[in-house]
Amino acid sequence: MTFPLPVQRLVQRAFSTLLLLVVGIGLTVARPNTALAAQVSPPVDPAALSRAVLAMEQLDQMRISLASTLEGRTEEPTIETMKEVCRPVGMRAVAIGKENGWQVRQVASKFRNPDHAPASAQEREVIDLFHRHPEINGLWEPAISEQGAGLNYYRRINVEPSCLACHGTKASRPAFVKDNYPNDMAFDFKVGDLRGMYAVHLPAEVQAAFAAAAD
Repeated sequence: MTFPLPVQRLVQRAFSTLLLLVVGIGLTVARPNTALAAQVSPPVDPAALSRAVLAMEQLDQMRISLASTLEGRTEEPTIETMKEVCRPVGMRAVAIGKENGWQVRQVASKFRNPDHAPASAQEREVIDLFHRHPEINGLWEPAISEQGAGLNYYRRINVEPSCLACHGTKASRPAFVKDNYPNDMAFDFKVGDLRGMYAVHLPAEVQAAFAAAAD
C-alpha cells in the first residue's frame, strides 16, 4: 500500500519513535524517585503503541496548521483568535482520548492555563529531559503508581514562528492574554524552543483489549 507523502512521514516518525520505548523505560529506571506502577510489566502491543504515536503526530500537525493561519496578520490576536487557533487542538486531544480509552493532556512548565501544569514528578522530569535533549521527539515511560498499570507516551511541542503572536515577549502579549491570565508564564519564547508536550496514558486494559480485537 502506498501512502501520500505527508502520511508516509507521520508513519515513519511513529515507528521510529517506538524505538524509544526501551530508552524511555531505561531513563525511568535510572530515576529512582519516580514512583512506578505495579510490580508486573504491562502488556505491550506494538499496534496500540504505534496508534498513540501516530495520533500525536497528527494532533501536532493540526496545531501547526492552525497556528500558520496567524502568519501575515497585522491585527492583534483576540480571544476569538484563541478559539479559532488554540481551542480546537485541546478539544481534539480530549476527543482522541475518548475515542481510544486514553487520557490525553497538554503539559507545559511555562503554562498559561493552570490545567496544563505538570501533574507528577515524571512529567516534570520528562519536560526537563526534552529541554536538555532537543533531539528527542517523544518517548515512553511506565505509568506511575497513581495511574495504575499502563504506559505513558510523551511527545514534545516546539514553538513555531506563528506562536510568537501570543507567546513572544511579555510586553508584546495581546491584551486578552494580559487581562485574562494574570499568572501567565507562557512568554519570552523563541522559534524552536520547547513549548510543552502531549502526555498520553494508555491503561494496560486498553492495550490488552486493542490486542485482542486485532487477533
